Amino acid sequence: MTIPSIRHASHEQSFAVRLKKNYQRHKALYWIALPIIAYYLIFKYLPMFGIIIAFQDYRPGKGFLHSDFVGFKNFVEFLTNPTASRTIFNTLRLNFYSLLVEFPAPIILALLLNEIRCAPFKKAVQTFSYMPHFISLVVVCGLLKDFSSSIGVFNDIAVLFGFERQSMLGNVDLYLPLYIGSSLWQGVGWGSILYLATLSSTDPNLYEAAVIDGAGRWKQMVHITLPTIIPIMVLQLIMRIGSMMSTGAEKTILLYSPLIYEKADIISSFVYRRGLQEMDFSFGAAVGLFNSVINLILLVTANWFARKISGESMW
Repeated sequence: MTIPSIRHASHEQSFAVRLKKNYQRHKALYWIALPIIAYYLIFKYLPMFGIIIAFQDYRPGKGFLHSDFVGFKNFVEFLTNPTASRTIFNTLRLNFYSLLVEFPAPIILALLLNEIRCAPFKKAVQTFSYMPHFISLVVVCGLLKDFSSSIGVFNDIAVLFGFERQSMLGNVDLYLPLYIGSSLWQGVGWGSILYLATLSSTDPNLYEAAVIDGAGRWKQMVHITLPTIIPIMVLQLIMRIGSMMSTGAEKTILLYSPLIYEKADIISSFVYRRGLQEMDFSFGAAVGLFNSVINLILLVTANWFARKISGESMW
């Protein structure tokens, strides 16, 4: 019985020794990482204690420890709410179409930029495509509201093609294209940076060998360029699928209105109204926890499929 304990103590001691040596060798890296570790501990892990209010009838005056425990009442109330199925469907639909349009766009842009041989033109295109990312989301939503109003630029263009003026964001059929189109405009350039950085590390000898073998630009892209970025594509896709139930909160709240709740209202906006505006904190926390569990299931499933199909995965 003493031998395993001695081995365990020896293992702990060796780890402590290794950690001490590693710290002495890389002190600067540890100090640089300290604020990041503190950020995640303070703002990501410690707030998880608040999940307890999802199972309570939380009252701020009573606090976490003295509020009445109600079990799964808040979850049942959400799932039996008439708007639950609508908001879940709208959330999945919004994120599915966003994934369908916004995920391949940065990849296509990166592949196109990678084929440009004129360096000044390439840098200019990159700069202009990156710039929208740095515009505040509030400003982007304000511009979108102005452009899509009945006297906005979008309606001026529509009139040229024979359409009538309308408030486009008040039209349930136009809300989704406007939402996704503005997100694409704002994020496509920034999303291409990761792929361009990966492509920049590709061995030039591969392209030279392909040219000698008679491969054109298209075959070079298919057989050399694309395989280079597939691991990053798979990683990005898994992460995107793993957050499908949580994206779109701020932008939806800034853009939608009661006129288009039928198709624009998603889980996060519903939680905002119910949890914050109506101050039903327990209900909001329960729906948030439900979202997180579904996201976890989607993440694990996507990772499993990616590993089975492509051999690439997060773990």
